[in-house]
Amino acid sequence: MFNYYTTIEDVRTVIRDNPLVFLYIGQPNCSVCHSLKPQLERLLAEFQDDIMFVELDAMATPEVASEYQVMAVPALLLFYEGHEYLRKARIVNTGELYESVKKVVAGVRSLDETKGGKTD
Repeated sequence: MFNYYTTIEDVRTVIRDNPLVFLYIGQPNCSVCHSLKPQLERLLAEFQDDIMFVELDAMATPEVASEYQVMAVPALLLFYEGHEYLRKARIVNTGELYESVKKVVAGVRSLDETKGGKTD
């Protein structure tokens, strides 16, 4: 579900080129990351047609900390039209996250219907 990227430049391009992007920033040595990521994949799978899911390793790409002001991992960022709309970090209430993402997706779908088509 998550598309793995290794450079900030590639992630910037994805965020620029896709209306909704969910950025997951983790580390291989993070126990919370190992526990949370599979939960996110199950929880957010229904939004795969609406959201581009991106993963970035904070250890392999250390500039991620300054680019996205990440102080703790896992960090979860949702972008809408290139702008950060939602941020969660470290200990995440998955129920609240799901409801927040669901509202954003519903809002974007509503806007798309108003415009008369789906955003590509």
